[in-house]
Amino acid sequence: MQKVKLPRTVDAIQNAQRRLDYDGIIQSDILKRLAESTVDVKSDAEVTMSFKVDEQRLAVISGKANVNVLLECQRCNENFEHHLNVSFKCTPFLSEEKAALVPEEYEFVDLNEVGEVDLVELVTDEFILALPQVAMHDIKDCQVKSNNLVFGEIPEEEEKPNPFDVLKSLKQQ
Repeated sequence: MQKVKLPRTVDAIQNAQRRLDYDGIIQSDILKRLAESTVDVKSDAEVTMSFKVDEQRLAVISGKANVNVLLECQRCNENFEHHLNVSFKCTPFLSEEKAALVPEEYEFVDLNEVGEVDLVELVTDEFILALPQVAMHDIKDCQVKSNNLVFGEIPEEEEKPNPFDVLKSLKQQ
């Protein structure tokens, strides 16, 4: 089956009632916020999504997505390719009263002004959350070896007088 471009926005409640599934791509040039958070987005994002209504009559969007990005190693400052693979399960945020009844396993997704979910923003948020806090190569691939991790010279600490020397003089009296 050929992968096609996903729609930008969907009516999550209607799609859940129809039990629709999507299997497609989001083009890399559309993932602008992800590109701002990385050096570059190297591939189109492959996304699969399923819409359903759960036992509590909530519209649920569950899915998986993956993409390759280019990150800068914080140890050696060289770029390296990193594969992001995310899975998510969310429900549209409708009201504060209903939010209290939603199971903890679901994340909330905001609706736009016409009541639809922006799929690109949903997937982009998940990718950004999956980025490593400190991007680094594997130690075997990194240009900086473990014996070079200290930069510069550590100055020797000058000798300070012992504050308890005063007590020695009191003891002698």
